[in-house]
Amino acid sequence: MTAYWISTYLAIHDEDKLAAYAELAGPALIAAGGTFLARGMPAAHYEQGRDARSVVISFESVEAAMAAHDSADYTAALEALGDGVDRDLRIIPGV
Repeated sequence: MTAYWISTYLAIHDEDKLAAYAELAGPALIAAGGTFLARGMPAAHYEQGRDARSVVISFESVEAAMAAHDSADYTAALEALGDGVDRDLRIIPGV
């Protein structure tokens, strides 16, 4: 069953760290089977929505998404990111 990796950037503290993370994370997640479906600032937000950068990536399964997160390449990206952002990251099974 397809799974979705959804991250929302609640605060960006260091643009340079975010750029270093993005340079490593994108290739790592694609190599792990991820397909980027959406990324960027919202075109609109409603109710309790935030004007925050969001990313949606599909994977073939929850297990594949979790393995991508736990991979050595993605761990290197997280190390580059450090405390550069506050974000909410969720892996959700598709329906």
